[in-house]
Amino acid sequence: MRSVLRLLIDSQIWLSRKFDTLFPAALRVDGYEDFEDDLCPRQLGRNQLVYDVGGGKNPFFDVARKAQLHASVVGVDIDASELARAPEGAYDRIVVTDICTYHGVHDADVVICQTLLEHVPNVSEAVRAMASMLKPGGRAVVFVPCRNAAFARLNLILPEKLKRALLFAIFPSMRTFQGFRSYYDHCTPANFIAFAAKNGLRVEEQRMYYKSDYFSFFFPLYALWRIWTLVASWTSRELVETFAMVLLKVEPAADEAST
Repeated sequence: MRSVLRLLIDSQIWLSRKFDTLFPAALRVDGYEDFEDDLCPRQLGRNQLVYDVGGGKNPFFDVARKAQLHASVVGVDIDASELARAPEGAYDRIVVTDICTYHGVHDADVVICQTLLEHVPNVSEAVRAMASMLKPGGRAVVFVPCRNAAFARLNLILPEKLKRALLFAIFPSMRTFQGFRSYYDHCTPANFIAFAAKNGLRVEEQRMYYKSDYFSFFFPLYALWRIWTLVASWTSRELVETFAMVLLKVEPAADEAST
């Protein structure tokens, strides 16, 4: 019975992917892949000090890439056990802390924060903390699921145990990356731009993404949702599925300047 159900789900996912080919290329960009393969690597150079915020057991750098760039990487996570499960050599130093209360020392060349901030109850404070890690001229590169996305709204409504059971049953591979409680506090492009400005960060680049796979397990639902994303792309940048930004540290935050 389980194998039959798996075959049915896989067929729906196949249909959903075929349907996707009817949409404009800009709406078919996978934000997660674009962030990892293009946007974030563009900000990286040799001999940089990089803070990987929320990477935990899944750091942005693999050990070979870290060695190639001669990067020094600081792993920052609220959970020491998550950091301990990272590949050996992935982090040169770890910081176990709540990103909402952390105060950095302005030494980072780059801060990478990928699919963490939706799990943070106070995003404004998290942005402040990342700004405090950066030296002037440093950059924070963030990737965030949007609060206004259909999957995010559903995530906020469903009970934790139920949504995890459904997610892992439909997409078993997500067990490695998903399963933490989500808040989506102020997780919209407009809020991020405001928080950046408040903390001496200038938005250098923004990328908006309209693709995700959460509804692909049931093609009729996926087709309706995809039509919605097409309409949303014409009407508002606040109705994206996910978004990414490059934030340049240009000046101290207001509270830092007054000390």
